[in-house]
Amino acid sequence: MIYKEFQNLKLSALGMGAMRLPTIDGDDSRIDEAASEKMVARAMEKGINYYDTAWGYHGEHSELVMGKLLNKYPRESYYLATKFPGYDLANMDKVESIFERQLEKCGVSYFDFYLFHNVCEMNIDAYLDQKYGIFDYLMKQKENGRIRHLGFSAHGSVEVMKRFLDAYGKHMEFCQIQMNYLDWTFQDAKGKVELLREHRIPVWVMEPVRGGKLAALPEEHAAKLKALRPEEGIPAWSFRFLQSFQDVTVTLSGMSNFEQLEDNIRTYEEDKPLNQEEMDTLLGIADEMLGKKTLPCTACRYCVSHCPQELDIPSLLALYNEHCFTDGGFIAPMALSSYQKEKLPSACVGCRSCEAVCPQQILISEAMSDFTAKLNM
Repeated sequence: MIYKEFQNLKLSALGMGAMRLPTIDGDDSRIDEAASEKMVARAMEKGINYYDTAWGYHGEHSELVMGKLLNKYPRESYYLATKFPGYDLANMDKVESIFERQLEKCGVSYFDFYLFHNVCEMNIDAYLDQKYGIFDYLMKQKENGRIRHLGFSAHGSVEVMKRFLDAYGKHMEFCQIQMNYLDWTFQDAKGKVELLREHRIPVWVMEPVRGGKLAALPEEHAAKLKALRPEEGIPAWSFRFLQSFQDVTVTLSGMSNFEQLEDNIRTYEEDKPLNQEEMDTLLGIADEMLGKKTLPCTACRYCVSHCPQELDIPSLLALYNEHCFTDGGFIAPMALSSYQKEKLPSACVGCRSCEAVCPQQILISEAMSDFTAKLNM
């Protein structure tokens, strides 16, 4: 197992995420504890020492199960991370009761790592609002030793992350972002890494294979990679991409079965970063994948000055692309929940003024109509 230095700790470069544990009959809220126990045992045996859970995972059962399974091992033999569930605004005034309940659910007296969960457009104002006292409370728990290291995860834009860091950056010890070779440009993981580098904050990675989308590729793409590294499995390319960045400390993989765990453990027995040809090939494949399912908006913003509704069309198209590429998901609805009604895609009047000046000749009005239908707005 590869280990990375973090302050005075040695963390396994591969961490076990507990959002996609084995389940019973496909019911996300019914974790298969026997299968999960076998996976945790193997992870511990092979040197994985970082385990990541959260309040809402598996219908609020993940913390309970992970606490139960990890309590079979000496407390000093693993690092446990969980998060304050700010993805739900109803939780903002409950930080104390939730934190105490999390300790109880996990059966521990402290968390090694604790995060503000999912800093994004929808909750940034609430996270920064002093009336909730979230930051002050968590800092107090850190002072009392019940949080060893404090950080945040982010699905929001670079601008949202900047706002959070402007307020709390000097107290943040790590940040967890969605990073993979597809999202390097698609969700601007590149810009997020550069921002965190400016603040000297190490990167934790989530969604390294984008929910499994990068674990298997079309044959024409797989063949290009096999020609470069015949011995490398397709899922391993996602991890080799991440191994190419010194900023990345821990990569979390939400493994759903024993076979995925074994495969990832084998990958993390070696540090094999990509050379320039391999990196260029991989990012080229990402561009091809995106080009087939996304609109080619370059964010030139010519359209904006011609929109009678003054819609932020490039931002809406970026969210539309995300929603189409992932066949739904939570990111676009979450981001749009922060928009005023008159700025949503449904506010498009179909005048096509924007299309008349679009250098990419995108049928913007049709995209806005389709987006509205997909969101049921």
